[in-house]
Amino acid sequence: MKKIFTSAVVLALALVSVQAQTRPAAPVKPSDYQFTIVKENPITSIKNQNRSGTCWCFSALSFLESEVIRAKGIKDPALYPDFSEMFVVRKSYHDRAVKFVRMDGKLNFSVGSDFGDAIDVIKTYGIIDQNAYSGLQYGYDLPVQGELDAVLKGYVDAVAKNPNRKLTAVWPKGFDGILDAYMGAIPETFQVNGVTYTPETYRDAQGLNLDDYIGFTSFTHHPFYTAFAVEVQDNWRNSPSWNVPLDEFMAIIDNAVNNGYTVAWGGDVSEAGFTRNGLAILVDTEVKATSGSDQERWVGKADEKPAEKAAVKEIAVNQENRQQWFDEKTSTDDHGMHLYGIAKDQNGVKYYLIKNSWGESGEYKGIWYMSEQFAKGKTLNIVVNKKAVPKEILKKLGLK
Repeated sequence: MKKIFTSAVVLALALVSVQAQTRPAAPVKPSDYQFTIVKENPITSIKNQNRSGTCWCFSALSFLESEVIRAKGIKDPALYPDFSEMFVVRKSYHDRAVKFVRMDGKLNFSVGSDFGDAIDVIKTYGIIDQNAYSGLQYGYDLPVQGELDAVLKGYVDAVAKNPNRKLTAVWPKGFDGILDAYMGAIPETFQVNGVTYTPETYRDAQGLNLDDYIGFTSFTHHPFYTAFAVEVQDNWRNSPSWNVPLDEFMAIIDNAVNNGYTVAWGGDVSEAGFTRNGLAILVDTEVKATSGSDQERWVGKADEKPAEKAAVKEIAVNQENRQQWFDEKTSTDDHGMHLYGIAKDQNGVKYYLIKNSWGESGEYKGIWYMSEQFAKGKTLNIVVNKKAVPKEILKKLGLK
């Protein structure tokens, strides 16, 4: 994504690469840290978004898969759900194209989006098992979507210009035809464990109330205890987040994890302390973005070496510097991941267990350890089950 609920990395359109910039060497390395897990909730297997800006979908579906595991009490990992990310991505493409044309092209059109988009797609269209729809019709084993993104953008740009001065009724069919060619036609029915489903009936069989999922953020440019759409370009559906003070924001995360829930996490990963090797630590180092794949964009190339340095002291985050970073755009809408546990390092410092979508990369095979200060400062928004929110906070919001 460059996302909110959002992450999504915005891929360059028309097959033009993002200009490369130098990223400073990461000032931390795993050998400086010894972690002890305090609380860990079940997650499904590590996935790989590869060369696509679909982190918003990978993280949202991972979060919902954990919700199904929790709601159904599934103990056997062999029975864990595996939802099709590309089904959701495809439906999102379609809905955004319709809105883009209605708004005469005055809307960000890319694969990047937010958690609210994924939930809205599932509410409207259902969900499909990964084995029934991979969305990889174009000859790759993993997503490689630069060409597809460019073709779709060119198509909707042409339609939005309204060259006939009256739009035809068939242009959405042409758009879906491109999606069929690249991603494959969506099956009307499919089987999971011998049972035949449609996307809608499979959604309903998961036992989730999609209205239970709500977003939170913490900024001072809107009143606390009100909801607003976080102002990032990939929040194209204007998905709302409840705005709460920072201490309550963090309390929601902790309460969720400690009570068996997980969290969809969206935020900034352009810091030098967000490393390729599985650490996210808020060190005071100037950061510049880099180009390439989704992973390389945020954490640099594989041959970049972290500095040989002992565990570092972090920036102390408060409401004021968190707001400052958002206002000056040093906290940006970069990436979406799945927060599912709590750990401590050898000094007793709290960290969160984060499932990424870059395959089994890094020291911890696709898992990142994110410090509490990093989460406080660089999380733009989260989505949680309403039942995971402390009751006193729900009361302040007028929710039950």
